[in-house]
Amino acid sequence: MITVRPPTPLDTANMARLLNEIIEEGGSTALVRKVTGSDIAEWMNRDPARAAWHVALDDREKVVGFQWIEPADYLPEEAAEIATFVQIGQTGIGIGSALFAATRKAAGALGYVWINANIRADNEGGLIYYQSRGFQDYRVIEGYKMADGTIVDKRLKRFDL
Repeated sequence: MITVRPPTPLDTANMARLLNEIIEEGGSTALVRKVTGSDIAEWMNRDPARAAWHVALDDREKVVGFQWIEPADYLPEEAAEIATFVQIGQTGIGIGSALFAATRKAAGALGYVWINANIRADNEGGLIYYQSRGFQDYRVIEGYKMADGTIVDKRLKRFDL
């Protein structure tokens, strides 16, 4: 059984661990350097009035995923950027669905009109996940240069609330 709730400061180290495993595997996130629990805590405090964060916990209270929305400089004020991370090997069991149900509700409460997903074009799992939630393609960014110099295309998908 998956439980979703806002994260606490005690969750940040486990969120960083989960994210670092994804970064280390490569190919599904634009993040290329490992993060710490302090990094996660700092991100959570970037714009708390316009952001919403959720963690997914398994029946042992272990963090198995997390998701957040927040404003992005390249988006209009009525749009939020979304990021989703699920523990490697745990996709397809409802974690992403449970997270998005909470995030969608929070986005509406924060006054957002739509949610933007910015996905590496080679991230098949991410593309499928957002498509299955009802996100629609609206733009492609070709030749995006990541922090480590890797060049990838990005697909932007939109979910209207």
